[in-house]
Amino acid sequence: MSQAPDVPAMRSMNAQTFRCSKRKTFNVNLILCPHPGCSRTFKNRSGLMQHRHAIHDFSFEIQREAPPNEMQDEAPPNEMQEEAPPYDGDVEMDYQPTSGGTHRDYHPQLDGHICDEAGDFIHPDSPPPPYTSRAPDDWTPYHNQLEFEMAEFLYMKVQMSGGDIDKLMHLWGGTLAKHNDAPPFADRRDLYSTIDNTPVGDVPWKSFSMKYNANNHDTRNVESAPWMEKTYTTWFHNPHTIIRNMLANPDFKDEMDYVLYREFNGEGDNAKRQWRNMMSGNWAWDQADEIAKDPLTHGATFVPVILGSNKTTMSVATGQNDYYPLYTSIGNVHNNVCRAHRNAVAIVSFLAIPKTAKKYAEDPHFRKFKKQLLHSSLSKILLSLKPSMSIPEVARFGDGHFRCVIYGLGPYIADYPEQSALACVVYNWCANIHFSLLVDAFHLFTNDFPRADIHELLSPDILHQIIKGAFKDHLVTWVEQYLLKEHRKTRAKGILDDIDRRIAAAPSFAGLRRFPEGRGFSQWTGDDSKTLMKVYLPAIEGHVPQDIVRCFRTFLEFCYIVRQDIITEDTLEKLADALQHFHQYRKIFQDTGVRLNGFLLPRQHSLSHYVLLIHMFGAPNGLCSSITESKHIKAVKEPWRRSSKWCVGGAKSTEQLNPLIKSNIGERSRARNIRALAVEMDIPDLPRLVRLFLYDQLLADDSHTSDDVPLSPIKVFNSAVATFFAPSDPSGIGGMRHEHIRAAPSWRRGPPRCDTVFINTASEDSINGMEVGRVLCFFSFCHSKEIFPCALIHWFKLIGNKPDPDIGMWMVQPSFHEDGSQELFIIHLDTIIRASHLLPIFGNDFIEDDIKFHNSLDLFKGFYVNKFVDHNSFKIAS
Repeated sequence: MSQAPDVPAMRSMNAQTFRCSKRKTFNVNLILCPHPGCSRTFKNRSGLMQHRHAIHDFSFEIQREAPPNEMQDEAPPNEMQEEAPPYDGDVEMDYQPTSGGTHRDYHPQLDGHICDEAGDFIHPDSPPPPYTSRAPDDWTPYHNQLEFEMAEFLYMKVQMSGGDIDKLMHLWGGTLAKHNDAPPFADRRDLYSTIDNTPVGDVPWKSFSMKYNANNHDTRNVESAPWMEKTYTTWFHNPHTIIRNMLANPDFKDEMDYVLYREFNGEGDNAKRQWRNMMSGNWAWDQADEIAKDPLTHGATFVPVILGSNKTTMSVATGQNDYYPLYTSIGNVHNNVCRAHRNAVAIVSFLAIPKTAKKYAEDPHFRKFKKQLLHSSLSKILLSLKPSMSIPEVARFGDGHFRCVIYGLGPYIADYPEQSALACVVYNWCANIHFSLLVDAFHLFTNDFPRADIHELLSPDILHQIIKGAFKDHLVTWVEQYLLKEHRKTRAKGILDDIDRRIAAAPSFAGLRRFPEGRGFSQWTGDDSKTLMKVYLPAIEGHVPQDIVRCFRTFLEFCYIVRQDIITEDTLEKLADALQHFHQYRKIFQDTGVRLNGFLLPRQHSLSHYVLLIHMFGAPNGLCSSITESKHIKAVKEPWRRSSKWCVGGAKSTEQLNPLIKSNIGERSRARNIRALAVEMDIPDLPRLVRLFLYDQLLADDSHTSDDVPLSPIKVFNSAVATFFAPSDPSGIGGMRHEHIRAAPSWRRGPPRCDTVFINTASEDSINGMEVGRVLCFFSFCHSKEIFPCALIHWFKLIGNKPDPDIGMWMVQPSFHEDGSQELFIIHLDTIIRASHLLPIFGNDFIEDDIKFHNSLDLFKGFYVNKFVDHNSFKIAS
């Protein structure tokens, strides 16, 4: 008799067989992502493909030339000239800017001559000396590269909790591990200790403490307060070392000015001055003239030290939750590098924040002490730079060469409350005006350093003065006050609700955040204000008087003109004209009783200083507090979150964290030939349109029949990526910007999205040689062994031959045939310049609730071509 099988034993055998036959073995061979700057690796090509679609969104490419007014005078770095990767899912557009007709006059004495390590000048063609760095296998304080990579992975990337780190190390080297491999770290304490001992640019944290000194004040009849007894501690890095590290950063070697210059556009008597980076401004040149009075400084490189401070709040109801970071940068690095957040701006200190009970908050002694604490702290922090502000020192630069450098305190980036504290002026006074009496009343930190005057160094601040200040806090608020004053409360709220619906109905655009509920939210950010500026103007038309509309339009024009990367003498004339008209039109708020006391507002008054400040410091887009505020994330917010004290609103939704994730399911199921695509899109005329396109491309006779339609397989794409030169906008290396154009039957599993684009037609009856069309489909096909990348376009035609006089934007309307069908055309992708953004012409009527962002392009008869959607659009569509 056979013995019955042991069921548990059989289960064990089956499980073991499954583990041996089904499970994959570890494979160390990895595939590196080919995208420049990406270090992700994958075990197979399927993983690489998913990563590219989700993160880099590689697209089907279009080669483009820069518009004439967007040319740059220097070739971009070599990395921008590399051959683009092959397309794999989308289409990509790319062009390289060509050189313009500019020339420069360089400073004759401080000419940035290269030298050796001892400071002796050498021949300009001498090669840079070799670097002497640690051995390639020296990972101190880590034993090897594995430990370093593991520390970075656990602490920086996954931000694993301490308990989980202990458990991972136990599993790695505990009794369950059969190979008895020692884990890279004993436990979390060993990990943290090793990280703390990692030399990060050799800039350790230091601290000093200060407290109120009653002997230096007249304390007669002064009530003793707790704040007088407290000690206030400031933590800081050595700014001298930080700045030397910036100078030596090889990433900046091609985007750094070594010599001061004055730049001109044109030749001879027609040459006009233009300003861009700080080294092109008058302030740096005047500083160099003063420095050059000492012959020992000749041949040196002037390094302006930029400072910026901005308080930030991390949470509520947790006690001490305010932080006061101080940042530094250098004026030699180009503005676009600072805006690109490539470590050209570094945190140098956390300043002390004196606090007291409410009963003492308005005490003159406490208010004076706060200012003195700030100035004394800044003077203490910057002390290490002082010797080299008069006597040059030798420093190595990113190009490998040594140069003699001499430092100087440069512009200070701050919002108005901090400007008042820095300039020690009465609140609501202009901080840029120098009051000699203040020097006797307060000891300003700039008094301790040569050639420095804080009243001269306060820089323009586009974010707080223009965007958050004059636009959001003033003009938008005044519109609400006007409506409440002009109409009954119920009617005014109805109008405001309609304005919100209009804002929410703005069509999608790459990088444009939406306001599903309009502008009615309590927690405003700088990005919220910037986005509202882009869509607000048409939303109020019809609900407010003409002068209010024109007031907003001229103000927005001022904002977009001043934000340009290169500012010419002609630009300054346009800037002054826009400011003059803004002052003219804003009087309506005074006439209607909204601003009975006039416009004595520091942030609006600051606009009158911009022309002078541009002459001094160059284009203001490199000296904006939005740059320092963006550093809060890495310097303050992420460390706060890792400490388990999550700030309110710190978590982001999946959609916010992965803005480029899209589904490829629909794309894979699209039509495979022209006739199938005609059926899919319900466009029976599509084969004829393809024949017309081929006739235009091949210059053949029009003898094709319907059978001549290419029957070879086609590829349909849901998006394209335009690459173009736009240094005034947030961009990458060399001022190049990437922008996604969508033509998808379903966007993020929702309604379809078909974006509009600018098309280069060189027609006189167009917007500066461009026409507007809506992309219904991207596809490519092969004919006579040649691949044709195409776009199916629904044309929009101009309304009138000039922009609307009130809104200041061109107007277009969708074009239809006499039978009511859309006027469609197939174009080559080479004719597409970039995406355009249209905003409906709402008129005087209230819009319906069912009008949303995804269908507004289908429901309105006329649209404004939104030149305020970004700075490149403002330049090419004005």
